[in-house]
Amino acid sequence: MSSTTSAFAGPGRRDPAGGAGGKPPAKHDPYGLGRDAGRDSEATGHGSGGPSPKYIVVGYGFWIFILSDFITFATLFAAYAVLKDATAGGPAGAALFDRGGVALETVCLLLSSFTCGMATLAMRARSVRWFQIAMAATAVLGLAFLGLEVHEFAGLVAEGAGPSRSAFLSAFFTLVGCHGLHVSVGMLWLGTMMAQVWAKGFRDDIVRRTSCWALFWHALDIVWVGVFTVVYLMGVSA
Repeated sequence: MSSTTSAFAGPGRRDPAGGAGGKPPAKHDPYGLGRDAGRDSEATGHGSGGPSPKYIVVGYGFWIFILSDFITFATLFAAYAVLKDATAGGPAGAALFDRGGVALETVCLLLSSFTCGMATLAMRARSVRWFQIAMAATAVLGLAFLGLEVHEFAGLVAEGAGPSRSAFLSAFFTLVGCHGLHVSVGMLWLGTMMAQVWAKGFRDDIVRRTSCWALFWHALDIVWVGVFTVVYLMGVSA
């Protein structure tokens, strides 16, 4: 029996149940997430390095939220694609959309994405002054976008082309209005981050929240590119 055991557990031999000398096989951990193979703690369930860093956990969770939001917008895009021709004898997009105003909205939102990136760079450099300047510029551009969108909606309602006029307009107001609501939430979040950085500086938790806000803001720009293409460009060309 002892000779059989030594045949498996001797130097240079690998135990059938694990690694050399009876230890579990080493696991490759390229990102250093703290799961040290072979020395897992039964009490915590983590390796000797501890759990994953908090910024990784927060970032992963927020990406899940962004993907779920994309699914919501995908359903609204699908509804609009089905109902875009259901005008009930009323005006279609080609007769309603102001190309100049929509182009100005797009420029404002895309520029706000650039200033948002500048704010992120200032945050990494720990420059409160340039962070506040870039965030203020983002806020001005975001408010300009919202003002133009409210003006567009008010003009359509004044012309009798409100959301109750046809299924096409119901889908239009729902899709574009949902994006505008997200931008409004992003503006409130932006102001909160400016106030927190001004009062408390670049603490780790504030940096994590600001990074999540920047990801959210860039995601809104991506959605708007889809709205601009599917709703306005295709609607005017039709």
